[in-house]
Amino acid sequence: MRKSPLCLSVLLLTFLAGCVTINVYFPKAAAEKAADQFIGSVIGNDQQSEPADKSTKPASSDDDKSSSDDSHGQPLAARALNFLIPAAHAAGSTPNLRIHTPEVDAIHARMRQRYQQTMQKLLNEGLVGFTRDGLVAVRDPSAIPLARRATINSAVADDNRDRKALYQAIAEANGHPEWEARIRNIFAEIWISKAHAGWYVQTAGGAWKQK
Repeated sequence: MRKSPLCLSVLLLTFLAGCVTINVYFPKAAAEKAADQFIGSVIGNDQQSEPADKSTKPASSDDDKSSSDDSHGQPLAARALNFLIPAAHAAGSTPNLRIHTPEVDAIHARMRQRYQQTMQKLLNEGLVGFTRDGLVAVRDPSAIPLARRATINSAVADDNRDRKALYQAIAEANGHPEWEARIRNIFAEIWISKAHAGWYVQTAGGAWKQK
């Protein structure tokens, strides 16, 4: 008994669908955007952002029409796979990154308040800087007057405690505790990139440099 082309297409589609593996990839772009927004709302921006590029235009209806017409003439199985595989890839490779939780919001409030009351002054004075691993550190303990050491060390310890809790909370809120290190690395890069002029940051080799 001969099978019709439609039946063969359905069988092929079923087989190939079973071979599609949906992997959950780390959403780097979403993490970078979240870090930029979080850090910007804590320390503000050193410079005004450039205006958006207005030259970019949305795709026209003609473009949409031409893309939809590309499927004409394709076999049923091919058209179905074109729909199935990108959908599976999108579902697995670009998961949403959850950033606003009660714990994260509480950390944000503490860090913002600490920045306004203590950390901004220490950063402006050059006594404290952003490290390459997403924390803050005293650059030269011997340069701090004895009368201020306890206060500064306490502020640095409190800020680092919140920073570590932040990276862990974001990873756990998204159901992937194993993302903590990658989230921390991205935040470290954004802290340094958004540091204000005159502040100190660590290089990849661990040396301090002034922006």
